[in-house]
Amino acid sequence: MRIGKISDSVLKRSILSQIKTKRPEVISGAGIGEDCAIFAASDACACTVSQASVPRGEDMAGVLVRCANNLAASGARPTAVLLTLLLPEDTEEILLKRLMASAEETCGRLGMQIAGGHTAVSSHVDIPMACVTGWGIPVSGIPLQTTRGAQPGQDIILTKWIALEGTAILARQNRQRLTERYPLRMVEEAESFAHLLSVIPEAAVAAQSGIHAMHDASEGGILAALWEFSESSGVGLTIDLRKIPIRQETVEVCEFCGANPYTLASSGCLILAADHGECLVRNLEEQGIPATVIGQITHSRDRLIYNAEEKRYLDKPAQDEIYKYIAR
Repeated sequence: MRIGKISDSVLKRSILSQIKTKRPEVISGAGIGEDCAIFAASDACACTVSQASVPRGEDMAGVLVRCANNLAASGARPTAVLLTLLLPEDTEEILLKRLMASAEETCGRLGMQIAGGHTAVSSHVDIPMACVTGWGIPVSGIPLQTTRGAQPGQDIILTKWIALEGTAILARQNRQRLTERYPLRMVEEAESFAHLLSVIPEAAVAAQSGIHAMHDASEGGILAALWEFSESSGVGLTIDLRKIPIRQETVEVCEFCGANPYTLASSGCLILAADHGECLVRNLEEQGIPATVIGQITHSRDRLIYNAEEKRYLDKPAQDEIYKYIAR
């Protein structure tokens, strides 16, 4: 495609025709000549931004789920997104259609409307890039949350399992090699973790249960997310490493690829702080969401991880294992 703003004909057939999910909160959304989306007024709202390279159509799902997870972790209902796509000169229109089809399918599944955005071809990019600005509204009667609400004495709860996102990526990229060592069913199960990355259901249950803070794990893995959680609230924490939930498929894939699951992309896992952790765990499990108390918030600023009798301090977030694997 040519450099610059895409033509109206391409806009119509490859972008606007793909957008079907509608929300009543979006008064005016994506359209030719529409430079702004107009939302119904609200006393409060939550906004977030995510970006990623999207060389394949299905790559759109990850950046949109991450955006929705950020909104859900604030206690908001993900509602709409503004989507910017920057494409290299050699991009064919069929890829644009696939990106938009994936974006619409993902947004429809998450209950979000693509309210607008911008698409351009540039000689300054060599791989398709997506930038998503998400907007969410509060659930009636439930205030929006920040990550800063954790208080000493509260339990730390983790939903589902760590490293789901990274496991799915590594399994997909190493499918053939993995099937030479492991049963095909195990490899396919690891790849299917890509369908477990939304934390919208558990965030809704947590918000209704009166939790004090929540934070979705993503890039950098669970250890980075725990550091951010502690840093934001200005508190310490103690974590029992043996209680951090991890799937056996993740253990096998990470061992095969030489990746550390504790610093591997962990979208799909939500960190919560609650006064009565076991009660919240029961509430989540009643909705079919696995959850585990893995530690406590402390008065000290120390961030301690225990593994049986071994004790160590939590380090500052390291580079995600995914990037290390790509570099190798």
